[in-house]
Amino acid sequence: MSGRVTQAQVEKLTQQIGREMFERVRLAAASPFQANWWQELALKQCMRHDWLKVQAFRFIDVLPTMAGAADVARHLREYFVHPAYSGGSRSRASAEGDGNGAGRSVDGGRGEADAPAADGSAGLLRWVARLMSFERADSPRARLLAWLAQRGAAAMAGRFIAGSTPAAAARAVRRLRGQRMTFTMDVLGEAALSDRESEYYQRVYLDLLTSLPREAQAWPHEPQIDEADGVRLPRVNVSVKLSALFSRFDAIAPQATAERVKAALRPLMRRALEGGAHLHVDMEHYAMKDLTLAIFRDVLMEDEFRDYPHFGIVLQAYLKDCERDAAELMEFARRRGTPLWVRLVKGAYWDTETVHYDQEGWPWPVWEQKWQSDACFERVSRLLLERHQYVRVGFGSHNVRSLAHAMALRRLLGVPGDRFELQMLYGMGDPIKHAAVAMGQRCRVYTPYGEMMPGMAYLIRRLLENTANESFLRNAADPDVPVEELLRDPEEIGRETPPFEKPPVLKFERGELIMDPFENVPNADFTREEERRRMLMALERARGGLGRQQPLIIGGQPVVTGQWFDSVNPSRPAEIIGRVARADAAAVERAVRAAREAFESWRRSLPRQRAEPLLEAARLMQQARFDLAALLALECAKPWREADAEVSSAIDYCNYYAREFVRLSGDVRRRDVAGETNEYGYAGRGVAAVISPASAPLAALAGMTAAAIVTGNTVVMKPASAAPVVAARWFEMLEQAGLPRGVVSYVPGAGSEVGELLAAHPGVCTIGFAGSPAVGARVYRLAAEHPCEAPGLKRVIAAMGGKNAIIVDSDADMDDAVKGVLSSAFAQAGQRCSACARCIVLEAVYERFVDRLVEAARGLSVGPADDPRYSIPPLVDAAAQRRVREYVEAGRREARCVLETDVRQLVEQTGGYFVGPTIFSDVPPETRLARDPVPGPVLALLRARDFDHAIELFNASGFGLAGGVYSRSPANLERARADCRCGNLYINRRITGERVDAQPFGGHRLSGLGAHAGGPDYLVQFCEARTITENTLRRGFAPTPSVEGLEAVSGPG
Repeated sequence: MSGRVTQAQVEKLTQQIGREMFERVRLAAASPFQANWWQELALKQCMRHDWLKVQAFRFIDVLPTMAGAADVARHLREYFVHPAYSGGSRSRASAEGDGNGAGRSVDGGRGEADAPAADGSAGLLRWVARLMSFERADSPRARLLAWLAQRGAAAMAGRFIAGSTPAAAARAVRRLRGQRMTFTMDVLGEAALSDRESEYYQRVYLDLLTSLPREAQAWPHEPQIDEADGVRLPRVNVSVKLSALFSRFDAIAPQATAERVKAALRPLMRRALEGGAHLHVDMEHYAMKDLTLAIFRDVLMEDEFRDYPHFGIVLQAYLKDCERDAAELMEFARRRGTPLWVRLVKGAYWDTETVHYDQEGWPWPVWEQKWQSDACFERVSRLLLERHQYVRVGFGSHNVRSLAHAMALRRLLGVPGDRFELQMLYGMGDPIKHAAVAMGQRCRVYTPYGEMMPGMAYLIRRLLENTANESFLRNAADPDVPVEELLRDPEEIGRETPPFEKPPVLKFERGELIMDPFENVPNADFTREEERRRMLMALERARGGLGRQQPLIIGGQPVVTGQWFDSVNPSRPAEIIGRVARADAAAVERAVRAAREAFESWRRSLPRQRAEPLLEAARLMQQARFDLAALLALECAKPWREADAEVSSAIDYCNYYAREFVRLSGDVRRRDVAGETNEYGYAGRGVAAVISPASAPLAALAGMTAAAIVTGNTVVMKPASAAPVVAARWFEMLEQAGLPRGVVSYVPGAGSEVGELLAAHPGVCTIGFAGSPAVGARVYRLAAEHPCEAPGLKRVIAAMGGKNAIIVDSDADMDDAVKGVLSSAFAQAGQRCSACARCIVLEAVYERFVDRLVEAARGLSVGPADDPRYSIPPLVDAAAQRRVREYVEAGRREARCVLETDVRQLVEQTGGYFVGPTIFSDVPPETRLARDPVPGPVLALLRARDFDHAIELFNASGFGLAGGVYSRSPANLERARADCRCGNLYINRRITGERVDAQPFGGHRLSGLGAHAGGPDYLVQFCEARTITENTLRRGFAPTPSVEGLEAVSGPG
């Protein structure tokens, strides 16, 4: 029959059904005597101005964390007084009212939000500002406003969330059934952060699947929702998110993740089967989609569940994969032999997905324009309904056009009633629900319940849906929008819509660019099977080339000193990565001499000639990125994502520095006066020693080397002792890229010998160093005591570690803070120079935060870096392992150890340099735990009385590399911007994972000397600045300015 149903027939019936539904919808519109009408009015007022909309949503988001009326009032004042109407009575921070501090400069420059509103809402904003201009947060007016805000937010939450307890949710379900609507129950909470939380969610789902079927037996029979075409339907329907069942759901390790999720899911499926209930798997973010579908298919093919028809899953029409996924799911259902349910929705995470994929530099998985999602929804609707013998479909939408189209297809295709239903969200589109019921449709309401705190993300998504400019509900409620427009075929809309122009990922605060636009290379996406396969193949290739001998390379020639050392795999030290020649004093002398001989010709080459080998090396690294990542995993204990990201950073450094110096040298600064030209430019200094760390053995080495050579210097490269083979591979790529012999020499060896010889050598003019503060201070001292033989002073550019801290404010998003601190402290076993070593938590939330953090850390698995099942790799060598163990032992005498992971058996089995995550609580600020930087998976937790005390503790270590703040108080965020003394401050995100150009990286105080790496002023440190002034007046004759311009040189090379 489906082949005889034409598109014209479907469209004609869609219009007919849609008009009938609209007539019913507009008759059932809310009136001023209903609470929803006033809520809609308040939302409309907020929506008149984007600034007010953002502030309202952010305030609602933070509201559940507030301790009392005074706290609520303080946040009201910070969020809702527009800066244009603040009257200067508050700090710029609270005047901005931007919960993320976005769009403002650190020095207090005004942003776009400061401008008075030009859209007619100025009066509203001025009135709000006056309303919030109370002096004290505990004044009667402040308390009244706080009470009103809390009541209003609770009413809004009550509209979209069925209650905070199972009993309240059950009452909501009975009310729905009284209106001839059925339900699917959902437990609020986006994802579990620990095994304890996963177990809690599993218990809640099990309780629901036990209590609801028992209660449902007493419900009066309602034919419209309890049966269809003589077929009895389950009265109880529960939706479950798989991320709630396993706290470390990650497609990078699909088999391990699937086993844990299936083990947690089976008891729910068993309970649903026993109680005759329906269990539906929700779809979440795109990164989880393929693995979620695979888990669903696997478990449904198990003998215990294969014959049960009341399991289902969600498909999202805003995904470009949706049609393919639908086709595969139908084929699976055919093979299974038992029908399954599909809930077809548009999708709820569009903003999050587009931002995430832009950040990663990956193509969007979602459709770019709304009409495309609508059109995909209709195509997949037909695809599913034409195969209704295999799949039953619930159409989840508040778009009357989409629903009418599905209803038309059902009628024309003759789909039985038990295989079709409409689904909508609790609290949204109630007139549409009532219209559908009146038209004889079975309408299922997605009914979430739970506490406000874990439910905030869901609530904000619902508010965004209700208020978006393109929202169907918003337009449908507008009597000025004709029904014909609302019922238009999305394909027709698409033909009239201009092609989508993706906005630039990198946005500039100023109207004038201070440097050329630059795009970072994207990291690999290990949620994709193809990327995982390429990494596994690269690891096989890397293992096939282990154990080779690697000589020094000096002046383009291999050199063997007679001394060798083994570079080993920290995960399995018996596995030798390579045998490497050890440089000695004679080799260092020879390398410096070769670099000096190559310097003159190299510095005279044109900037573009120096840039070309770097651009080619970047291209070669991109081609071999998985091989480089595999080598980093084996030699340097870098987990997959960290290894791949390091390759990206190395590529970015080469591309960025090459392009930036060509731009810099081609833009000679001219300040001419009458009869005189004045030029300002840069030239190379001489021989640069590059001494790189084990924490970033490729990225830091490539970055410093690239910066030195593109600016006209020659380089003696001393790699980290634990990463000589990675460094040799980088050197080979420079040679393959056409770098002249002698410009770079490769001299691996012990830092205490080779590094110190280079720092003290009179032939070295510049030292690029990255490593520990103690070694950096010694390099600085040696450089000062042994000047260049030119004569001249050496220049030291040092990037050193620190005692990086994150502040967790009392109003922080606890989920984000726990995840961010966990990642910052323990990724790569805490060995990154930017890793979090201290977490400063405000007293009001200290116990709750520490409890959740410790439980989350308890679930981190320790194991070999090349195995993606494990979260925590080993330390880089035995010396690092010994230092961290000693540090932990000392810590026991200074503070309370609340977590220590036992890895003794793993160490015995592999010999690896493993140390498990360790957390100390209530650490006194004067102790070694709070002050001494020792890279490793050890975190010190400090308690702060208030935010002022937190900043005092933040600055107390003397170091100043990276730091972070989790807060939703605009005033406190501005305090942090002004007073947290560190080179890189991260707000409401992890403090590791900086990006070249977008986030130049470097430290202050004891954490660094010089400009930030990957930034616009980094290259000039490797140069000598030169001013050249020429008198152009000869015997009274002065050339015209145009002639002077033609005579001007392009500047020093």
